[in-house]
This record gives sequence, C-alpha cells and structure tokens, in this order.
Amino acid sequence: MANLNNAPQFSSQSENRPFEAIYEEFLPRIYNFFLYRFGDTALAEDLTAVTFEKAWKKRGKFRQELASLSTWLFTIARNTAVDAYRQNHRAAEDIESAGLTDPITPAAESERQYDLYRLNQLLCRLPARERELVAMKYGANLTNRAIAGLTGLSESNVGVILHRVVQALKKEWEA
Repeated sequence: MANLNNAPQFSSQSENRPFEAIYEEFLPRIYNFFLYRFGDTALAEDLTAVTFEKAWKKRGKFRQELASLSTWLFTIARNTAVDAYRQNHRAAEDIESAGLTDPITPAAESERQYDLYRLNQLLCRLPARERELVAMKYGANLTNRAIAGLTGLSESNVGVILHRVVQALKKEWEA
C-alpha cells in the first residue's frame, strides 16, 4: 500500500486527508450504490471510477460547512447515475456476481445466482425513485437522514417509503 503521508491531499478548509484514504473509505459504498441502482457489476465499477475522478477534479470546491464529505460524494454519485441513465436509456437486465465468497457447491452457486436474478427482477419493477432509495439505503448503507439530505425528502418520508418498498418486495418474493 502506498504511503498515505505522501499521497495527494484532499484539501478544503476543514477536510485535510489524503485522497487515497477517502477513496478507500467510500469505495465500497459508492460501488454498492451503483450495483443496487443498475444491477451490473461492470457498469458499477465504471461509474464508481467516474465518481471518484469527478471528486478528485472538484476536490477544491468541497466545503464542509455546506455538506458532509459523504453527502458531497453521494451527490456526485447520484449525478453520475443520472448521466449514465440518460446515456444508456435503460438499467441493466441482471445482477452478476457481486464479489461474494464462492459457494461450497455448484448447487449453492446456482441457487445464489437465481436469487440475485430474481431480486434484480423485483428491483427493476420499482419506480426509479424507489429503486434509488433502496440503492442508497442497502447498496450504499446510507442513513435515512443522509438519504433525506440527498433527495430533498424528509427523513420520515424516506423511512416510510423504504418500509413500504421492503414490505412489497417481501410479499412479491414469497409469492
């Protein structure tokens, strides 16, 4: 691993950490946001890279007094997702391997692949706003408060929408 003391600094008035440390901290959450949002590992990797490239280029514009680093990065990620959606005019068809550990048997792998496919089919049926909220909550592991800050919804509204979506997904899963 590179020496973080010599890494390029993410410099703003209140955030002075090596960019590498920020990248390592937020990479899994940003990647999972895209994976949940689009269901395609290659696209998630590409959009994650684009997000961090934009963050690097705009690092001098970050202001801690306006938003937390997490909020700022996920705003960039959301805008990147919107750009990708506009370019592709569709979301990916299925979720491929998400880097989970290898199953012990071929039957277990087959069952896991089927479950991922089925989950993606259910997620694809959701309206765009609900799918994005699910991606933020379960893909990026954001709190309802952080999601509210990113979307302009109230924290309680985010909670209610997510609760209803999860209940509907459970009902469809069991059907």
